[in-house]
Amino acid sequence: MEQSYAQLGQFYAQNAWWIILLALWSIPWKGVALWKAARASSKAWFVVLLLVNTVGLLEIIYIFGFSKKKS
Repeated sequence: MEQSYAQLGQFYAQNAWWIILLALWSIPWKGVALWKAARASSKAWFVVLLLVNTVGLLEIIYIFGFSKKKS
């Protein structure tokens, strides 16, 4: 068990830049998608977007495909 924790720590240490880049990519998309879902009173989408981490993919699909555009 300790060996797996050590391997996980080593993985994070070797891939820190990728993890930071993924976070910097994902956080703004998640914020915009959550904001749009909240403004549209779409509780189900809000919960799914909040709990599921898809590195921005689900958020982008929601923003451009499912959120209603105001005229």
